[in-house]
Amino acid sequence: MLTARTTALAAALEKLYRDRSADIPFHGWHHVHFVAKKAVEFARELDVDGELVEAAALTHDLNYLVVTNSAPEVGRDLRISHLERAGFSADEVEDVDSVVMQQDMARRTADISDAAKALSDADTLFKALPVTPIVLANHYLIENGIEIGELASRVVTQQRPLLEQGIYFYTDSARSKYLNWAHTNVELWENVRSALGDEDVKEMLEIARRMGVIHGGSVAVIDASAADNGPTPGDRGL
Repeated sequence: MLTARTTALAAALEKLYRDRSADIPFHGWHHVHFVAKKAVEFARELDVDGELVEAAALTHDLNYLVVTNSAPEVGRDLRISHLERAGFSADEVEDVDSVVMQQDMARRTADISDAAKALSDADTLFKALPVTPIVLANHYLIENGIEIGELASRVVTQQRPLLEQGIYFYTDSARSKYLNWAHTNVELWENVRSALGDEDVKEMLEIARRMGVIHGGSVAVIDASAADNGPTPGDRGL
């Protein structure tokens, strides 16, 4: 961590996440630690306050410890509490909270602050990692109590427009290194939606479910017309 304050903040949050690891198998400390590390890298590239960005990264997903599948403002009180305990002033806490709110994927734009861009690129990179849908997507389903068809529609509905608008990533380094991963990830989830509409695939998955190989309810894809309405702040995708 960059400073004594973010070191103390990280130590407290790591313990909190460890104690709650069973509740948040996707948005756990592995996610938060990765995002914080990459956010500091992007902050250097954008020449913004690294401590501010690191503190925002460490606290950006505390809402998931309060309410499953919720918007970042749900975690505001918990965020403020931890930041104050780590020694951040009221003005600094407000700045951190602003960064967290601006970078939220469900509503971010081209005009967010550079600090929010650094955090956004780190958080979005985690989603675009080739290992995420393979190793961690099932944990997202368990954490949020949803089916794979719903997740696929959320990913496509939120992330395809960001690619088309040119703001999936903001920093030059993220675009040059990882944009191909982003396109591949969105295409994968588009293919998942398509596959879940195939009757033979649905039959195979239902057989697997009855045999105890996979668990849950219906695997039917969310209606495409509903997904076309676009994401809302309360509709959070991987």
